[in-house]
Amino acid sequence: MGDPVDNDHSPWEDGSYEASPRVVDPRGEDRERQVEAALRPRRLVDFPGQTRVRDQLSLVLEAARRRGSPPDHVLLSGPPGLGKTTLAMIIAAELDQPIRVTSGPAIQHAGDLASILSSLAEGEVLFLDEIHRMSRAAEEMLYLAMEDFRVDIVVGKGPGATAIPLELPPFTVVGATTRSGLLPAPLRDRFGFTGHLDFYETADLVTILRRSAGLLGVEAHTAGIAEIAGRSRGTPRIANRLLRRVRDWAQIHGQSVVDLPAAQEALALFDVDARGLDRLDRAVLDALCRRFGGGPVGVSNLAVAVGEESDTVETVAEPFLVREGLVVRTSRGRVATPAAWAHLGLTPPVGSTAYQAVLPGVVPGDSPGLPGINDIGRLGG
Repeated sequence: MGDPVDNDHSPWEDGSYEASPRVVDPRGEDRERQVEAALRPRRLVDFPGQTRVRDQLSLVLEAARRRGSPPDHVLLSGPPGLGKTTLAMIIAAELDQPIRVTSGPAIQHAGDLASILSSLAEGEVLFLDEIHRMSRAAEEMLYLAMEDFRVDIVVGKGPGATAIPLELPPFTVVGATTRSGLLPAPLRDRFGFTGHLDFYETADLVTILRRSAGLLGVEAHTAGIAEIAGRSRGTPRIANRLLRRVRDWAQIHGQSVVDLPAAQEALALFDVDARGLDRLDRAVLDALCRRFGGGPVGVSNLAVAVGEESDTVETVAEPFLVREGLVVRTSRGRVATPAAWAHLGLTPPVGSTAYQAVLPGVVPGDSPGLPGINDIGRLGG
């Protein structure tokens, strides 16, 4: 009845779908990244949230400073928009070293990487964004460079080819990835510190927004800031984007202060509800509940119902809905949870999985042919 679940597919694999204009898209465009650069904290002590990663990284960097040597290579993983690039910049600043910035897609040949590595100065930081997208030949060269600080330059072709070893000064690689599972084990093992960034708490986003409002010259009330933070999906990039949109709304409407009513009106205009869902998210939930009785239903049918491509529904809307506990993925298809029905202000129909879950004394999954909430693990969701 439903489409098979693809547990290996990631919504953040570049090229899987076109760039989305959604205001709650955690990915950043090039022009937006320029604005973000002005809002980034420069030091680790100013970096809000991610307490465990921040404290661990502080220890690693301080120990390296006291030894007077470059720290271990650092791998930062997690969804987009959580601050991996910001932390890379902070690492270079804390070490008082320059940083060289490139990305996996830009290094498709071993020669590309060799030219970068051969020009690094001692102690310099090399930031490799989307490191999981490097070519295999470049990865193999990076293994040797990270471990032995040398690369083998191959001169010539065929039987007459000669490998010339090139010694490199000690340096630090900072890799960032949204898909750490795609990194080969030999490459992961060469990182001495791995930090995984989680979604932010609302209180941390409030701190970030207060700082951003000050840098942008926006006067904002605490209630307005808290409203924006609560709708930001736990992602600083989204929070800063929403702040700029609320600022625009206040400016156009002649308001000098971003207060609660201004935040609510502006976010309603941009279709971001109190839980952070936008038009596409609500359309998926509405179709799942109203047209398909809460599921299970295949993603292709769900996509037709909302007038979108299957990839768009599966990779753009679904991850957040699943994380919020509004939708579950089973081997038979997508199923709406009781929280989804409640968010839409609807009552689950009699006999649905969600209806069973809210009935006192009824164990979900007792009805023949219907998956219950307790069945999700067995169904592979």
